[in-house]
Amino acid sequence: MASICAIRNQLALPEEIVLRSVSKDREIFNSLIQSIQKPEAFPADPGELLLAVATFFLGTPFASRTLEQDDGEKLVINLRQLDCFTLMENSVVLARLIRAGRTTWSEFTAALQASRYRQGLQEGYASRLHYFSDWLAHNQYQGFLQDITPALGGQPWRKKINFMTAHRDKYPGLRSSDTYRRLLEVERTCSARSYHHIPKADLPARSENIKNGDLIAITTALEGLDVVHVGIAVHLTRGLHFLHASQRSGKVIISEATIYRYLRQRKARLGIMVARVL
Repeated sequence: MASICAIRNQLALPEEIVLRSVSKDREIFNSLIQSIQKPEAFPADPGELLLAVATFFLGTPFASRTLEQDDGEKLVINLRQLDCFTLMENSVVLARLIRAGRTTWSEFTAALQASRYRQGLQEGYASRLHYFSDWLAHNQYQGFLQDITPALGGQPWRKKINFMTAHRDKYPGLRSSDTYRRLLEVERTCSARSYHHIPKADLPARSENIKNGDLIAITTALEGLDVVHVGIAVHLTRGLHFLHASQRSGKVIISEATIYRYLRQRKARLGIMVARVL
């Protein structure tokens, strides 16, 4: 996703380090599957299950730039370090597989690719769903999620999306002229869509209809960008918070501030989009 929490650079890793990393990722995957499949740990509600999966990652170190590789686009799996988007994406995919009883490593890798790439096909850098709104539209079309922002009383919202191509130097994957042209077309498609968001002033009146495990995306006034941060809704005694990978804290946490307070901390944080797992 082309957000502040996901502006990435390229990392060159020796083969032996890559192999050790994959082994550790599989250990984390197996540990999650074993813990969440216990009868007492398997919530009936899809959102509660998603939240249980995301809670497993509390304390996981924050890291950006984890999806970029020197040797071209490929499916990257990193459960050892997460940014806001990879936490959300992995949690959504894992919760869906657990509910379906599809809990092998190969099924996870296939489902992650289906979620991360347009039409589920890894066809280079431009085939990855970099923008949250594009990722949401794709996963809604696949029947995995539903954008419930309009149903919650969200207001229509249009945004020209071109942050990545306007900041081409920040994205090594856009060095290729062909890839750059392909992403321009993606951005034109994203910009033509109609969206809804809940302005921050309206959030207190809407919060009670947001459920645990709903996906929360922070809309932004930054030029060319749709969403600046994402997390997973958690109701606490003080109000609506979110579980997220925090760059400031350096790990996955449940926010100390409510989402409403979080929005008010920055003028550029306009409001939220909300999606629900199906």
